[in-house]
Amino acid sequence: VNLSDLAACGAAPVAFTLALTLPRVDEAWLRGFARGLLDLADEHDCELIGGDTTAGPLAIGITVMGEVPAGQALLRSGAQVGDDLWVSGCPGEARLALEAFRGSLHPGLSTEAFEATRLAMERPDPRVALGVGLRGLATAAIDVSDGLLGDLGHVLRRSRVGAALSLDALPVSPWLATRSSDERLDCILAGGDDYELLFTTPPAQRERVAQLGAELGLVLSRIGQIEAEPGLRLWRGAVGTGEDRQAVPNRWSSFDHFKGGA
Repeated sequence: VNLSDLAACGAAPVAFTLALTLPRVDEAWLRGFARGLLDLADEHDCELIGGDTTAGPLAIGITVMGEVPAGQALLRSGAQVGDDLWVSGCPGEARLALEAFRGSLHPGLSTEAFEATRLAMERPDPRVALGVGLRGLATAAIDVSDGLLGDLGHVLRRSRVGAALSLDALPVSPWLATRSSDERLDCILAGGDDYELLFTTPPAQRERVAQLGAELGLVLSRIGQIEAEPGLRLWRGAVGTGEDRQAVPNRWSSFDHFKGGA
């Protein structure tokens, strides 16, 4: 999760601190926790440099530090009218797994689908390499943690622009493709915990974006366009400005840290 925040800024991880509060010493739990934590840290050349360990109710606090060349940080405030809107990967799988845990899916998921989507929820892959690759290419970026529409809203507000997003252009994973249209859109648009990158680039950079996706072996989907009119408009139809758009009411809300989840 912390690495994903760095990725959204185009920053390379450098080091992290760990504050760990434990109700009791459980060596088996600590071995597993340390192994998972340090394996991921090693994968991204991010060194543990300090912190604190105390007794008390279980609490884990991690602060990750990264670096980016001066003037190249990706911000939420740089989206420009006419920019393409992109998203990496296939958002929505984490929310599908959560609904499976809650027992709210009818029909439920197959064992194979549940294990795959559970992996997306419990072990998301931070898009650090993509964030670094977007330096000098993206005009704005954010990671999808609270729901695609909610996080897009942060970019639109900070950049003082609007956007049009095509529901038909959204990437759909094989597991989500088997669900109803409403269930699928609920997961993709409002699910959260995806830790994919949502970013904007000038239309002239489409070939470079495609090349970057190919280099990283990562699906990058163009899902909309930045517009001058404030607010977000959803439609059915291909991405572009054609007259065949069919407007879709926005009934989705994303996670609110102070009011609860969607």
